[in-house]
Amino acid sequence: MSPRHGNRSLETAVHELFDSQAESRVYLFLLRHDGVLSDEVIRGTRLHPSTVRELLAQMHSRHLISRKKLKTESIGKNPYLYYAVSPLVLVRRRAKTLERRLNALTVFASDQDSGVHRVRIWIHREDAS
Repeated sequence: MSPRHGNRSLETAVHELFDSQAESRVYLFLLRHDGVLSDEVIRGTRLHPSTVRELLAQMHSRHLISRKKLKTESIGKNPYLYYAVSPLVLVRRRAKTLERRLNALTVFASDQDSGVHRVRIWIHREDAS
């Protein structure tokens, strides 16, 4: 698989985990450039500065990214360094959401059709041996 194809596959997979394309662009940038300032995210994603700052705050509050204060000697607020949360964490969260939604659907289906038996769906994670 070529690096370009691998990047496209990663981008597609990440887009499916986020609410918007802008969020996924910010996350991908942070995944590739660990520990960056908001100005670097703005330049790297080519998104509007206010969009990036708003997304960084929202994504941090939803635990999609983390941040750490950077201590500087300059006057004013100390900026944050931003980091992507592990993709595995995001995949586990998405799996739990899918489980809940699919199980709600199976309950609804069994309530609608008395001939259908209830089904429980879960996504199994294999641990590395």
